[in-house]
Amino acid sequence: MHRKWSHGPTVDGLPGITSIKEAKNMFKRLSVSLIVVLFFTASIASAGTIKIGMITTLSGGGSGLGIAVRDGFKLAIDQEGGKLGGYPVELIVEDDARKPDKATQIADRLIKRDKVSIMTGIIWSNLAIAVVPKVVRAGVFYISPNAGPSLLAGKGCDKNYFNAAWQNDNLHEAMGQYVKDRNFKRVYILAPNYPAGKDALRGFKRFYKGKPIAEVYTKLGQKDYAAEIAAIRSAKPDAVFFFLPGGMGISFIKQYNQAGLMQEIPLFGPAFSFDQTILNAVGKAALGVMNSSQWNKDINNPANKRFVGDFKKTYGRLPSLYASQGYDTARLIGSAIKAVGGDMSKKDAFREALRRADFKSVRGPFRFGPNQHPVQDIYIREVVEEDGLLTNRIVTKAFTNHSDAYVGECKMQ
Repeated sequence: MHRKWSHGPTVDGLPGITSIKEAKNMFKRLSVSLIVVLFFTASIASAGTIKIGMITTLSGGGSGLGIAVRDGFKLAIDQEGGKLGGYPVELIVEDDARKPDKATQIADRLIKRDKVSIMTGIIWSNLAIAVVPKVVRAGVFYISPNAGPSLLAGKGCDKNYFNAAWQNDNLHEAMGQYVKDRNFKRVYILAPNYPAGKDALRGFKRFYKGKPIAEVYTKLGQKDYAAEIAAIRSAKPDAVFFFLPGGMGISFIKQYNQAGLMQEIPLFGPAFSFDQTILNAVGKAALGVMNSSQWNKDINNPANKRFVGDFKKTYGRLPSLYASQGYDTARLIGSAIKAVGGDMSKKDAFREALRRADFKSVRGPFRFGPNQHPVQDIYIREVVEEDGLLTNRIVTKAFTNHSDAYVGECKMQ
């Protein structure tokens, strides 16, 4: 039985083609179709899964801070079903154990082996100073969810470095202003001896104006503060300002209270020393203490309400300041990924999208200054008890649209 083709005889076995000319036209059409298919295939590949490297502290001292940043960042990804800005992302999380050498080794691996386009996560300023310059020189974007050393805000600024949290001095500046306004004359100040500690006390003094009766730097990671507390008792200040994040703050507040000083000499500090995680560990000794922050769970806007509610539902605990910074960092990155259609080869466009900060921050109004550090409101909070839990409540605003002191030193390349 012979099959009949509806379009007559064939040319070189091609059904429906009755001439060499028709065959050539058909091959031309096929070639054009193939080019179109290859173009769209390449487009899909260029907008494939975007790799984000997160170097943060997940073990040892200060691990609670890194865990909170990671959880806040992951929440933003989970809310989009594994995407940011509508495009799939792969988050590669590594533990730096608060060691600069380890952090730099991880950064090398993430850049060379994993080919990440974006890096984030570092908690400690000494680690940031060691890692960030290496990352940005390699053409990788670094968006900080926490550490904001003055060096990177000023002379060491870079077009590929952004800070989504604050510059180190900011919250301490707010508390310096508050303590000054409360008319405390004899203030004792202390912080760990590392870049963020020095930035902290410099920031406090910048707005306090007066000369503290003592300025003390403790060992990073220190847990025993008996000598410092004895010195405070002997100095008889009318207030103490301290910056001791993570486990350092837990130890100091407990020992300060056990020494009977909490009721005698008012204690002031930044949010880092009265974060949700720290309050859970310290207990009622912290009740009534005033601290400064750019965020709190009671900021009334839709983005913050969603963040707080989803975080509690997902992790079974109240979010901390660090969690809010991780979340905002992810949302910022997502806004820039969306702007470039998921194509990370468009580095100039991605950078400009980051600068626009076109996302809904949990802290409300947010924009970047010329050195790519936040310009934002900063609040004074009080430690209170709500539903049997210690937490913070905003009592007043210290600064509106506050920038940092180093923006003039930044000559962006």
